[in-house]
Amino acid sequence: MLNELHIENIAVIERADIAFGSGLNVLTGETGAGKSIVIDSIGAVLGERVSRDLVRRGAEKGLVTAVFDLSGCEQWLKDNEIDAEDELIIQRRIMADGKSSCRICGAPVTAVQLKDLATLLVDIHGQNDGRQLMDERRHRDYLDRFGVDFAAQDAFRQSYEQYTSLAKELASLEIDEIEKERLSDSLRYQIEELERAQLKTGEYDGLCARRDLLRNSEKLTEALDTAISLLAGEEDSAVSMAQNAAYYINRAASYTSELENAAQAVSNAAFELSDAAETIRDLRGSLDFSPEEYDSLETRIALLNKLQRKYNRDEDALIEYLDACREKLDHIQYADERSAKLKKQLDEAQRCCMKQAEQLSTIRRRAAKELETRISQELRELNMPSVRFAVEFTPIEKKPGFDAHGCDRIRFVMSANAGEELGRISRIASGGELSRIMLAMKNVFAENDPVATMIFDEIDTGVSGIAAQRVGEKLFSVSMGKQVMCVTHLPQIAAMADQHYLISKEERDGRTYTDVVALDREGRKQELARLHGGDHITLTTLASAEEQLQACERFKALKVAK
Repeated sequence: MLNELHIENIAVIERADIAFGSGLNVLTGETGAGKSIVIDSIGAVLGERVSRDLVRRGAEKGLVTAVFDLSGCEQWLKDNEIDAEDELIIQRRIMADGKSSCRICGAPVTAVQLKDLATLLVDIHGQNDGRQLMDERRHRDYLDRFGVDFAAQDAFRQSYEQYTSLAKELASLEIDEIEKERLSDSLRYQIEELERAQLKTGEYDGLCARRDLLRNSEKLTEALDTAISLLAGEEDSAVSMAQNAAYYINRAASYTSELENAAQAVSNAAFELSDAAETIRDLRGSLDFSPEEYDSLETRIALLNKLQRKYNRDEDALIEYLDACREKLDHIQYADERSAKLKKQLDEAQRCCMKQAEQLSTIRRRAAKELETRISQELRELNMPSVRFAVEFTPIEKKPGFDAHGCDRIRFVMSANAGEELGRISRIASGGELSRIMLAMKNVFAENDPVATMIFDEIDTGVSGIAAQRVGEKLFSVSMGKQVMCVTHLPQIAAMADQHYLISKEERDGRTYTDVVALDREGRKQELARLHGGDHITLTTLASAEEQLQACERFKALKVAK
């Protein structure tokens, strides 16, 4: 439940603090006073898209803070690692440049997270929801939401996904013979070319290293020969001199212990120089350069470079591409066999999918009968006794007899008057009838909806007289199980309120300011009189307002007593 709403620098509202209560909360006021801004502010704090135009002119930022009960969102808070104590505090800050930031209990979150949380907190029925009722593509979703369990939908969805997967795979195999032969020839050529190359992983780098070695062979052998000569070639070579030095330093160390470390170091150096000389001599002996090897390396490297450029792949990728070409060729060569196997699997998947679709249709038809009964009952209570409401099922005739949603086209139809044929809601229902049908559906769906707060923004469109009174009574009935907020211009609805808020605006110092005031009983009587007779409030309109309040109080008392 929404307990408190703080609005700061949003449109014409400089600052407003509203404490909402349980039951039916009604907002009234002149057209343009800012009633819908309160609803827009709630939408903003719940993650709806906002723009810089929402920020009050001249202000650096706008701020909306909402305080909700924690009930129903504990798991969401746990999943998102947000700590809350005894209430849920949501804040949305909107900057003048259009940027915004969101926080839940002080923790920064994204607008997407807010919208996800909003589905657990509030159901907002806007002025366009009645028009959505005319969109027949939504009717199946309304029905499923009412009485179709997720298990049946998931079972069909899984069968349908398997069917479409097999159908796509089969379609990929069914290419004409000319195209099949063209692809086969192309693949064979590429396979033969790559197989002739006898590609090996890591070969290219090794070839390049060997080529570079051969390319510098003269300089390399000259350097090695010189190094060997200096290290071990003559009597005064480095190895010979180091060994002699080691001999004499060891003799000297036998007379004084201070030279032991030096003697050891010189001896080690002599051994290391000797080992190095042997290593260099072995390498020099292993070198066997020939012009034929160099030419062979250049030819091989040129071939690999050509293949890499042609196929736009490096060495390892060429090997993978060769394997892929072989696999594709196998698929084409054995396509007929694979196709026959897939057709059998597809036929079985189609039968399974149709069976699941028919089971889902049976569940939907059963739910549709109950929905028709419930909606008709609700509409009678909303002063529409002659309206007939039905759910129409039309089997899908086009093969395979089902689509991604089942085997039926589903739409709601109605008859507005006794004796008239059922027809499309979009062609038959007036604006007031649409509002009441949507209210009836909202009331029916609300029974299975865990959301604790419902908001109706001008549900009274096209409604007046007795119909308006019935809408007010229905809103109160809904509010007995949920918190309901309603923006209205009708006294019949406003009189049913448990909490009544007046939205008014005035001009001060050249600026427009909107105020939100919670009305006491006398204030409510004054506002009802205004809704009845405009600014000209008389004793008669006040008496009428008092009578209306008393009548609503009696109705509510009887309703609660039941």
